[in-house]
Amino acid sequence: MIFMTGGTGFFGRALLRHWVAKKEAGSFSEDVGILTRSPHGFLDSYPEFSKLSWLNLFKGDVLEYSTLPKNIKIDKIIHAATESTNGGVLTPFQTYNDITIGTNNLLQFAIQNNVRRFLLTSSGAVYGPQPASLDKIPEDYLGRPDPLLPSSAYGLGKSAAEHLCCLYRDKYGLETVIARCFAFVGPDLPLKAHYALGNFINDALYSTEITIAGDGTPERSYMNQSDLAKWLLCLLDNGIAGNAYNIGSDQKISISNLAHLVRDVLSPGKPIVLQHKENNGQSRNFYIPDINKATKTLNLTLTIPLYKSIEEFIRK
Repeated sequence: MIFMTGGTGFFGRALLRHWVAKKEAGSFSEDVGILTRSPHGFLDSYPEFSKLSWLNLFKGDVLEYSTLPKNIKIDKIIHAATESTNGGVLTPFQTYNDITIGTNNLLQFAIQNNVRRFLLTSSGAVYGPQPASLDKIPEDYLGRPDPLLPSSAYGLGKSAAEHLCCLYRDKYGLETVIARCFAFVGPDLPLKAHYALGNFINDALYSTEITIAGDGTPERSYMNQSDLAKWLLCLLDNGIAGNAYNIGSDQKISISNLAHLVRDVLSPGKPIVLQHKENNGQSRNFYIPDINKATKTLNLTLTIPLYKSIEEFIRK
């Protein structure tokens, strides 16, 4: 069995849809177990997953070790329980503790259940701010978030979680692999959170204008949710233990151009409003991964361009 935390979130639903398609094609034979605080709530929200004989939902909380399931046979674990979507709800203290305590619990759970492989979904936030002189962030870049800033809790928490994986691999021989995830787009993208692309899509579909909150100069890149699932499962099966791999797109686009692309695809002619026309002397902001390690060593590719991902939101 593949056991997954965070299986009801953005990453989890991407993986579930991928497995459903693979099952229908006869190319996936494993059972999947998902840890969730509310199995019934999840199935009520996503009934398409309610009649899958190979899917098992376990009620529990990654932060409470005693609630983790017992007496089940697990071969591999995907730990994706911490999502940045909740960043506006949790305090920095809660964010850091949730990431580190949850990861330690799952690693201990893996050892207790003789699990062979463990994939941690980490984040590009572990690198800290991307210097303007660095076109794309490679895995061996040793930048980090400022440890003296409470706002660094997410990135530093993910970095600590990676180190916990390293320690468990060193002590117990658990085959841990790290997926450093960047930015994504797909049908499960929140449209009213702190994501620029989601906000633009929401504006394009439901507002009279598309609003760019800043000056439009930051640069981002976006991987489709379908490619995300394929890459994560490749890392789970074939990633080299003890290694980290960037997951995301290396096709950068400015926030301003992103707003125009969304407008052109979803609502041609809709006005775009730039709230801050100047950056007031601030340096430009970048968040672009170097994905050569994954593409060259694991033969992974990007199959869905950004405009196609945005087209998925066209109202039928």
